Amino acid sequence: MDSMWAIPEAIIDCHWLKDRYDRQDIRIYDCTSYLHYTDEHPSQPYDVVSGFDNYCRSHIPNAAFLDLQQDLSENDSPYSFTIPALHDLAERFKKQGVGEPFHIILYSANGMQWATRIWWMLYAAGYQRVSILNGGFAAWQEAGLPTQESITKWEPAEFEARPKPNIFVGKQRVLDAIADEKTVLLNALTSDLHLGKSARYGRPGRIPTSLNIPFTSFMKNGLHDIKSASEAQQILAEHGLNQDTDIVNYCGGGIAATLNAFVMLQLGFSDLQIYDNSMSEWAMDHSLAIETG
Repeated sequence: MDSMWAIPEAIIDCHWLKDRYDRQDIRIYDCTSYLHYTDEHPSQPYDVVSGFDNYCRSHIPNAAFLDLQQDLSENDSPYSFTIPALHDLAERFKKQGVGEPFHIILYSANGMQWATRIWWMLYAAGYQRVSILNGGFAAWQEAGLPTQESITKWEPAEFEARPKPNIFVGKQRVLDAIADEKTVLLNALTSDLHLGKSARYGRPGRIPTSLNIPFTSFMKNGLHDIKSASEAQQILAEHGLNQDTDIVNYCGGGIAATLNAFVMLQLGFSDLQIYDNSMSEWAMDHSLAIETG
């Protein structure tokens, strides 16, 4: 754990977990989803594929599986990962065994943004005894630690919703932010998408006035582990961002943006929001302005 993090217990490493994965007060969850990009239906930039099949092949011992799209997103939404109403979300987590009195450990196999998405969802719903495994399943495997194939399903837990309704926001908040010089819109997508070199989300470009820090900027070369607090702080300072800045984070579908927001929260930023449906919504609404170049 990096002593410079504001919430150091929210990031654990494999060394910490290997001595605790079988404790009764810990519940571990694989949060992996995969995005398969396609041009077959331009109103939807990708097909979402659950990581459950890969989970069944190999996972951290005693880990259960959380299906973000199927079980923890609003399925009536036209967008892939719309967050449910927070009291409803708390009930969904409860059914999956997430809640009191357990220390919840989240990891993913293909980038930490899937774990940070669920971390923020839990934070917004009011549960804070949650940690992310730095490096995820890739780091666990690289360390030669044990895995298993058998499926774990936890009994329901207690989860008293304590909603924080101003974390995940909609397009009206973003429209207000464009006109507010005190608020920074921060795009976590790659630079080619930010500059409008791809029409993945229906129209190429970015939300007007926004800055770009791709979420991969905060990851080490292997794209598994988060960089140190000092390295992350330097990246933000180079973009003129500090702990007093109000920031609305966005990306393609509200996933990558949660990694940027997680890093900033750990660096003491307090005024952080996440545009839930992000460019999946914004780019398809032709009444909303967009910038390129």
